[in-house]
Amino acid sequence: MSTTILVGLQWGDEGKGKIIDVLTKDVGMVVRFQGGNNAGHTVEIGNDKYVLHLIPSGIFRKKTKNIIGNGVVVNPVILKEEMEALSQSGVSFKNRFEISTRSHLIFQYHCLIDGLKEQQRNPEKKIGTTKRGIGPTYGDKAARRGIRALEMLDIKRFESRFREEAEYYNTILEGFDFEKVDVETEWRKLKEAAEFLAPYIKDTVLTVNKAASSGKKILFEGAQGMLLDVDYGTYPYVTSSNTTTGAACTGSGLSPKYITEIYGVMKAYCTRVGEGPFPTELFNEEGETIRKIGSEFGATTGRPRRCGWFDAVSAKYSCMVNGTDKLAITKLDVLDKLKTLKVCTAYEIDGIQYKAMPSDTELMEKAKPIYEEMAGWQSDTSKAKSFDELPLQAQNYLKWIAELVNADIGIISVGPKRSQTFTVFP
Repeated sequence: MSTTILVGLQWGDEGKGKIIDVLTKDVGMVVRFQGGNNAGHTVEIGNDKYVLHLIPSGIFRKKTKNIIGNGVVVNPVILKEEMEALSQSGVSFKNRFEISTRSHLIFQYHCLIDGLKEQQRNPEKKIGTTKRGIGPTYGDKAARRGIRALEMLDIKRFESRFREEAEYYNTILEGFDFEKVDVETEWRKLKEAAEFLAPYIKDTVLTVNKAASSGKKILFEGAQGMLLDVDYGTYPYVTSSNTTTGAACTGSGLSPKYITEIYGVMKAYCTRVGEGPFPTELFNEEGETIRKIGSEFGATTGRPRRCGWFDAVSAKYSCMVNGTDKLAITKLDVLDKLKTLKVCTAYEIDGIQYKAMPSDTELMEKAKPIYEEMAGWQSDTSKAKSFDELPLQAQNYLKWIAELVNADIGIISVGPKRSQTFTVFP
């Protein structure tokens, strides 16, 4: 029996979708346990490129069952569209896809409230939300007024609850002279979505526990990254869910006793989308080079990602909180042409050196990176099939950053395709 959790160690966009796809080769079940359609997991298979927002990345393995756990917030209209698009590409969902009855649902009024709240913020304090309604939906969940997936199984009940909540939120939106929900238009979409999704809505707590107790290999897929965690990230510039390993259990209903291995995914450098502190951000030609070579644009929003050198301070903190056993290091090839590489090994804040990431975001905003340097390898790594085939300087760089974050190297990715990934220490 093997139960693995895979999470991002930075600010998201680390390449989790690709690593999940690679790890699912011998896995019987993939479980998505938090977040919503603000995530964008990119998987390239041959000449085909797929961007998943809600559906677990194991969907491309025909023998793998895929679960949307109770910790995920689900936009039913978006999920229906994503499933239909994949079905047209030949992906089958029959008997291999389930949505938790306990998943809370995202509606158009959540998206509008998301936009309203962002509009009301001080321009200097904007969060950089995707406006997908994620935060307001988790807010409704905590306020105990949310609508769950199980209610889609009873159309009359579902309609009554939606209309009640839409009226409540329209009153709020109207009070701020903001766009309101077109209730009739939205209900028509929701009714179609509910009828489409109903066969897949199950008590996934039972499904996941049955798989674990029978010895099936399970892989838990996280969205976003540790530094966007609502508790441990750069609050308030975070997402609205727990993105760490602990959320795999609460977001699925599986006991921690089944967890056997934890993978943390991180790029060989750092990126961030949206607002918030980013100590190693580059505003020069090197940053632009990394963005261009790495195609650093958000899979969900299309926004340019902020790019910078590898931050070992925050990554070490992430590995500690998540209990990372093995690292999956992605986009090594993006650094191939750089003459010199820098790694942040400490912060300097108001004249004081910090070896650990501070919990106070205002301190993080003041952080100046203390760098150590090494020469780059300036040769192509994209065709490497093993660690030994990498240039010696690339091997040294990988060993160095792994040592700095106190974790072992497990997987290296040197390009976007499934074939450009290899295991280092099996």
